[in-house]
This record gives sequence, structure tokens and C-alpha cells, in this order.
Amino acid sequence: MATKSGRTIGYTKQKTAKELLFCWEALLIVILLAVNIMNICLSSNYLNLYNLFTNINSFLVKGFIAFPMAYILLLGDIDLSVGSVVCLSATILGITYNGTGSIVLAIIACLLVGFACGAFNGLVLTKFTELAPMIVTLATMTLFRGLSERILGDTSTKGMRNVKWFANIYDGRIGPVPYLFILFVILAIVFGLVMHKTTFGRHMFAIGANKVAAEYAGIRVQRIRFIVFTLMGFICGMSGVFYSSWVGSIKNDIADGYELEAISMCVLGGISSMGGKGTFPGALIAIFIIGLLRYGLGLINVNSQTISIIIGTLLIFVVMAPNLKFKLPGKKEVDSTASEN
Repeated sequence: MATKSGRTIGYTKQKTAKELLFCWEALLIVILLAVNIMNICLSSNYLNLYNLFTNINSFLVKGFIAFPMAYILLLGDIDLSVGSVVCLSATILGITYNGTGSIVLAIIACLLVGFACGAFNGLVLTKFTELAPMIVTLATMTLFRGLSERILGDTSTKGMRNVKWFANIYDGRIGPVPYLFILFVILAIVFGLVMHKTTFGRHMFAIGANKVAAEYAGIRVQRIRFIVFTLMGFICGMSGVFYSSWVGSIKNDIADGYELEAISMCVLGGISSMGGKGTFPGALIAIFIIGLLRYGLGLINVNSQTISIIIGTLLIFVVMAPNLKFKLPGKKEVDSTASEN
């Protein structure tokens, strides 16, 4: 609608009650409720807040990685190196602590390594735009994991949990609520607001929808991609700190598969792998669906391979669900080309 000043005011269509009821997030909430009901039936202690938050803490370490992964997928990119970045960052934390005795210096080194790895990915992808993000991050996944294996060999770093305040990063609580969960909620709010309520977020949607059109519109496409990949590296460094605080010892095989887990959470949450579509609340709900589903299946001693099969099947079904077309008897399909004419 044009005003007297000549400016155009955008109109945002309000969703109807039916659209809200059958939206992607509503489906995810139903699945989350089903998972919780299953867990309640499997364990009488499931609703105990202390035990529940203890379980939630265990998957938040990789849940953090889903936040920037949602941004990367929204851009139409992908990052397969995140597990290796967590591993290398935690490795540097461990050897720095074992070498200096300073856990503060070790944490700083861990965050800097994560930041540097993310920046390296972003630099390569923005300077050589013809390279596919999948190939580049697959290469750096091998590179970063190889560096960790070279540094540690067959040994492991130990002793970080001997520093009480560092162990409390993972173990510490306010009542039954862990510090880690509080930080998770704060970052979820920040990431969600940036994605849906800021110019930066709108630019990410535009880039994911059409990079060329975004460039012609004056959006600094490569700068935004660099920022997002660097942010991913920094969050992986944070995850390395949390993992070290949780386990207290670091080997070169940690965080294996974190990249697939983070991507699964985002895709299940409705973030399009093609870019330009999705909502952050959906990804947030999916983090808890996958995490709590793993916990529930673990209660009945389902092995990890079977759990992966079940989660993979769920992921395929949920992703396919919006594309399934059911024909009603006696109803003819309308030719889309005819309707356009």
C-alpha cells in the first residue's frame, strides 16, 4: 500500500488458525509430546526434574552446534567439519592445560582454535566461490581431525575436571536447572531473534533463496557467509569447552558424527537444505525431539546402531510428510498450467 509520501508499506499476511494448527512446528510439538509420553511410560523417574535436566545436559553439548548450523543451511551452504573442529579445539584445550596448568589459558586457546577453524572455512569458501561447501568442509573435516590425531596420537589428555569451577561449567546448577541449560536458552533467544527479527536475518533468507539476486540487491553475500562460518567455528570451540568440562579427558575420536547430528536437528526442524526456508523455533524443538528420543530408547537398552536407524527413519518420514499427496476418491486433479492460464 502506497502512502502520501510515496513510500510502500509491506503487508504481512496473518496466519489463520488452521494454518497454525497444521504448520511444521505443530507437527514437531506433537512428535515431542509423543516422545515424552513414551519416556514417562518407560521410566518412573523421568519427570524428576534433576534427572530430566541431567539427561538434557548430555545432548546440549551438540545441541549448541545446531544454532549456527541453522544459519549455514539457511544460506544454502553446509558444514561437515564441525565435529572435527570440536575435537581439535578440545585437544588444544587439553594439551594447553596439561602443559601450563592454567585452565583459563586452555579455554582461551580452545575458543581461538575454534574461531580460527571457522574463519578458515569461511575464507576459503568466500575467496573461491566456485568451490562447493560440501567438498571444502569435507576436506577440512579430514584436516582438522588429522591434526588432532597427530597431536594426541594414541594418548589422551586428562585432569581438567580436577579444577572444580571448570567441572561446574557442566555440573553446576541453580536448583535443578544446570548452568548449561540457562546458557542454551539465552543463546537460543539471541539466535532466534537475529534470524527472524533483524536485517542480518532477512539477508540470510534472501541469500539462501537466490545468491545472485541478493548480490544485485546490494547484500554483502560473501561477508555474511564468512561471518556465519566463523560463528560456527566459535560455537564449536564453546562445545569443545563444554565437552571437556563434562568428560574431563580428550581423545582424538571425540565428537565423531556431531556434524550429521546437527544437520539432522536442523532439517527435522524444517530448515531447508536448499536454503532460504525454515524457522528457528522448529530447529529448537527438533533438538529436544532427537535428544529425548535417544534417551528414551536408551532406557530400554536399544543399541546405538538401532537408535540411529530409528532416528533416520523418523527424519525421512517427517521430511517427506509435507510432500505426500493424497487423492480423494471422485476428485479430479486440476492441471496447474491450465489454472495459471
